[in-house]
Amino acid sequence: MKVKKYVADSMPEAMNAIRKELGADAVILNSKEIKSGGIFGLFQKKKIEVIAAADKEPREIKREAAPPENMPDLKEREKDSDVLKEIKYLKQLLESQSFHSDHHFPPQYEHVYSYLIEQGAKVSFAKGLIEKILEEHRDEEPGLREMKEKVKSELARQFARMHSPGIPFENQIIQFVGPTGVGKTTTLAKVAAHSMLEKKKKIAFITADTYRIAAIEQLKTYARILDVPLEVAYTISDYKAALEKFKDYDLIFVDTAGRNFRDATYVNELEQLIQFDSYGIETYLVLSLTAKPTDVEQTFQQFQQIPIEKVIFTKMDETDSYGSLINIGIGEEMPIAYITNGQDVPDDIIIPDEQFISSLIMRRYAHE
Repeated sequence: MKVKKYVADSMPEAMNAIRKELGADAVILNSKEIKSGGIFGLFQKKKIEVIAAADKEPREIKREAAPPENMPDLKEREKDSDVLKEIKYLKQLLESQSFHSDHHFPPQYEHVYSYLIEQGAKVSFAKGLIEKILEEHRDEEPGLREMKEKVKSELARQFARMHSPGIPFENQIIQFVGPTGVGKTTTLAKVAAHSMLEKKKKIAFITADTYRIAAIEQLKTYARILDVPLEVAYTISDYKAALEKFKDYDLIFVDTAGRNFRDATYVNELEQLIQFDSYGIETYLVLSLTAKPTDVEQTFQQFQQIPIEKVIFTKMDETDSYGSLINIGIGEEMPIAYITNGQDVPDDIIIPDEQFISSLIMRRYAHE
């Protein structure tokens, strides 16, 4: 086997030199960022140092049948699996280095930076997070698992700063707002069922979603199943009358109209319909993880004139991209009350902590 060290200005340049000398089957053993040149430590340039190897001698293929007692045991198979993961990791390091070399991160950090961007995290957040971890572990060369754990730990630390899952049951009126198509009514039913069945609360429903007959009928169905009262509010007077009717209940769950989030008049109507300052109200913004992160961000900004307490993310089971959890949870410093992962009421709902959210975001890293 031939082993050689290469120093180049970029990873693509090093790869070209490796392929030219060692061939396409060469294996990258290690890579890191170094500094070279300069005078008395000044004016040094960043370079990439890569150690590569190639087997120049053809291997003899043994065809003798191995008896069963010589078959690799479980630990050996696990070791082979770990080696394959590391090989995939190294390959992805090279690919990410080619696309994001302008940030000048070491390959391992460049790789996880690329992953966060692919998840939908904002560039500014991903860059800041990697820079923080790099500063704390500059002398280390973490492998696949170490890198994953470092990022998970930092994400969990930042999510913990605004950790406030679930409903605190401090206010009587629990109001759900959000754009159409996010599963707002089903989510309301899940939270209400949990409050009634697990917390033994006496609950009632009000729906102000009079734009869609299907939404009213859906909530009526849930009301019948849970055996709780429901009032439909077509006007502000109807809404106030319903609140008065249910004043002796522990919790009143309010389903508002779902409309196009880009329609500013929709949010204005919500603000006029619901008298936010008149009662003890908590407002939850329901967002979908299947929506584009830019649309989720725009939706969040559109609802800022309404005092949002927390957000609820739906459709976790329908996507593998969770960057919106970062952008809203950490970027906007907004607590995440619930995450839903299916249509079943009341089962498919999670009260997440920071460890759950960080693990969810990083679970596909390096295809582990």
